[in-house]
Amino acid sequence: MEENLTVKRLREAFPDSILEVGSFHGEVTVLMKQEEIVQLCRFLKNDPELEYDYLSNVTAVDCLKQRDGPRFDVVYHLYSLRHKWRVRLKTRVEEGTPVPSITPVWEGANWYEREVYDLFGIPFEGHPDFRRIILPEDFEGHPLRKDYPVQASPPWWEEEAHGRA
Repeated sequence: MEENLTVKRLREAFPDSILEVGSFHGEVTVLMKQEEIVQLCRFLKNDPELEYDYLSNVTAVDCLKQRDGPRFDVVYHLYSLRHKWRVRLKTRVEEGTPVPSITPVWEGANWYEREVYDLFGIPFEGHPDFRRIILPEDFEGHPLRKDYPVQASPPWWEEEAHGRA
């Protein structure tokens, strides 16, 4: 089976950063070390053979109690408008460990990284405007974590509910 051009170019340019490659229904996922995420993204965007010029999303997955090792996956979805190719980049991160911000590569990552921090608590080192984007600044916790108490309601929620009754 012939290796995907994106994977081939990444292996050539970043031989020590690619930890695992998978494909499901034609979508390629590359698990990589987080230390070179900015350089790797810049390479994918600027390489004339690839041109992944569109960052469609940055999100995270809380893998609490599902595996040994880092708790979170940070997931980047990239698209090449010219070639109509998609690639998913993933990096694993321990709780509290900052991930390098990719806003120097795609300014649109600003909002996505803020959302990931807000909902999962994953910090992004070098982010230009690191503050909550969805929840109030005084909100405690990160509601998409698997250990977030589902029954817990923030005080402002309870006040609104009682005020409407």
